[in-house]
Amino acid sequence: MSSYKKSDKDAIVSIETTISLQQPPDPHLRFKRYLSLAILAIQNAVLVLIARYSRTMPGERFFSTTAVVVQELLKLITSAVIIIFYSGGLRGLFSEIDKNIIKAPWDTLRVSVPAILYVIQNNLFYVAVSNLPAATFQVVFQSKILTTALFAVLILNQKLSATKWLSLVVLTVGIATVQVETTVSKETKELNTEAQSPILGFIAVIAASLTSGFAGVYFEKILKDSQVSVWMRNIQLAIFGCTLGLVAVWVNDGPQVMELGFFYGYNRYTVGVILNQALGGLIVACVVKYADNILKGFATSIAIIVSCVCSIFIFSFHITPTFIIGAIMVILSVCMYSGTK
Repeated sequence: MSSYKKSDKDAIVSIETTISLQQPPDPHLRFKRYLSLAILAIQNAVLVLIARYSRTMPGERFFSTTAVVVQELLKLITSAVIIIFYSGGLRGLFSEIDKNIIKAPWDTLRVSVPAILYVIQNNLFYVAVSNLPAATFQVVFQSKILTTALFAVLILNQKLSATKWLSLVVLTVGIATVQVETTVSKETKELNTEAQSPILGFIAVIAASLTSGFAGVYFEKILKDSQVSVWMRNIQLAIFGCTLGLVAVWVNDGPQVMELGFFYGYNRYTVGVILNQALGGLIVACVVKYADNILKGFATSIAIIVSCVCSIFIFSFHITPTFIIGAIMVILSVCMYSGTK
């Protein structure tokens, strides 16, 4: 009798499992997944294109150091609003600040390391897009996958599969191919006549990739070693970022800012770049929640293709067979790395 009941129970479980597997996926979840991926691809492509245009268009050029400060301030405000929403008001925000910042100064101080690196990375971003074609920057900046992987192995003791190591080799060769092509032949038509240095742009984007990789892995280690929410960590980052950013403004552009004003040269394109940079992290958070790394890799690949195609019409960028080979290798490496555990 007991065996009969057991087999009967197993049959019921089997039927329920079969039914659950046959149920179609939630259409709302699928919609959110592909919407977030589409927004990520557009955000990646638009950021590079509009940043490139804002740094090469005729007229007054804004101070990149002030743009970094505004970006950090927007991140601070956005993170604070999210904490207010989820913690039940201003009292919850002040409680979180008191608990995780005021009463934990040494823990907060740890966040200064990635904060410094992010400020450096954001300033290098503007140097890079000022000296490299948008398509080239988009491709070469994928070297952050390589630097992130290497730092993850060194700091987090992660193990990489043979396929991932192969993808990193393909990525390196692809970036080298694109850079050789860019150094040999620059854009034939620029929006202004100011001299640009592909070598300086390449150094800046590689340095930005290094700081991005180390800062990202170090920040991940901090998140995993504590119970502090990611939004409170973002507030800590933004506080250090705003402070360090203001120091950079004073050191690099102090006299000019005092004479011309903090928002000198700002226009709708500048605002678009700043908003795009500030909200990019929120978009990535949505992708991580609703999608996965494989689809995120495809979104990155789509962004590279969109940037290249748009550069042809906006900046008169000439795509050569060598550039195409290098770009394909980079896209292939992104898909290989994202598609393996």
